[in-house]
Amino acid sequence: MSKKQTIKVGGMMCEGCVRMVGKVLGNLPGVLKADVSLKKNEAVLKVEEPLSAETYSKALEEAGYRFEGLE
Repeated sequence: MSKKQTIKVGGMMCEGCVRMVGKVLGNLPGVLKADVSLKKNEAVLKVEEPLSAETYSKALEEAGYRFEGLE
């Protein structure tokens, strides 16, 4: 049974950013799907099990974006 996690993402400015964030988050272990919204500055993830804020923060920072919290 998959679960949903919503995270706030800072630093996205265009659709290219949306694609990059989607790719970065989608490649994390256990992430089944990543829907990224530039307008809302967030990503809604379908995950096998919830991941830690630290996991998201590290992945986004390495790609040049900011993790701004879990909802």
